[in-house]
Amino acid sequence: MIPAVMPTYSRVDIVFERGEGAHIWDTDGRRFLDFTAGIAVNALGHAHPYLVQKLTEQAGKLWHTSNLFRVAGQEQLAGRLTELTFADTMFFTNSGVEAWECAVKTVRKYHHDTGHPEKTRFIVVGGAFHGRSTTAIAAARSEKMTGGFGPLLDAFDQVPFENLNELRAAITPQTAGIIVEPILGEGGIRVASPDYLRALRQAADEFGLLLVFDEIQTGVGRTGKLFAHEWADVAPDVMCIAKGIGGGFPVGACLVSEKAAAGMVPGTHGSTFGGNPLAMAVANAVLDVVTAPGFLEKVAETGTRLEAALAALVARHPAVLADVRGKGLMLGLKCVKPNGDVVTALRRNGLLVVPAADNVIRILPPLTIGEPEIAEAVAIIDKTCQELAQ
Repeated sequence: MIPAVMPTYSRVDIVFERGEGAHIWDTDGRRFLDFTAGIAVNALGHAHPYLVQKLTEQAGKLWHTSNLFRVAGQEQLAGRLTELTFADTMFFTNSGVEAWECAVKTVRKYHHDTGHPEKTRFIVVGGAFHGRSTTAIAAARSEKMTGGFGPLLDAFDQVPFENLNELRAAITPQTAGIIVEPILGEGGIRVASPDYLRALRQAADEFGLLLVFDEIQTGVGRTGKLFAHEWADVAPDVMCIAKGIGGGFPVGACLVSEKAAAGMVPGTHGSTFGGNPLAMAVANAVLDVVTAPGFLEKVAETGTRLEAALAALVARHPAVLADVRGKGLMLGLKCVKPNGDVVTALRRNGLLVVPAADNVIRILPPLTIGEPEIAEAVAIIDKTCQELAQ
């Protein structure tokens, strides 16, 4: 008999009931150190007092009105993000894949309205993950995600990550845009070099394309900058964000330059729930914390210390771990042993991490972790590697 919750996940048989900071407790009272953070969602950890306060205040006033009316929280958040980023305007969503779909529509509409309706295709990179909509899985082209869901939208030309020659060779008169994650998350924590990101900008400008960065997982402080592309001092035309901006509440956004947004007029896009007052109260609170003086600098410093500690573990346990990669607090450990076995063993010892492609485990702690949490995580990984090496 099929379970009431559709079995599209192979769920771990644990039910969590409460969390505080970087720790989370299951219904049996067992405490775990959470370096999954809801897959880079709980940017400020569990039950952050300021987020709880702002959500509770808004919940007592107004939950939902629809986008038929102005939403004060949207205007506040959009104004702040336009000051902090390349963007001049944005559309609020409930999730990352919705933001990504908005990006695809925005790029196509731009070319249609500027006299190039033939420009409908996108160049994407292998190993990328943009979500689970039919459009997003058509871009990823992974058999795991696409099997049985065809026919897929034929609009994406895939090239290898960080291979600029193949990317430029793939550009045709039908190409509308380039879509890239600055760091492949699901794809194994593979970091794009600053030179590569700058070259993407150059190619887009040279061929009249729009450049889209998917910062759903990398954004909102995860790498030690507000957005990962800032490390390369390059700006996209369109950017998708989600995950961290809500700190655990479902929020996403598609950020767009004035030029790229030219075609997005009333009636071209919409969302019933996107940007509702509850979501905006939380997102504004997250931004309050993340943009406070010294916060991002501390994330970068903490990431450097954690990466160094993980590198020492790689050197100590070559039979289990092969290397460490990533940026800030978006780190990965490439495993020698099967990464699923490592994830399970770490969980058994009290540390939650998440797997990725290329036999990698992702290390995605809250941005608020300190030395005690780093020491605890390193001790658990060390112990686990000793067990797995035997």
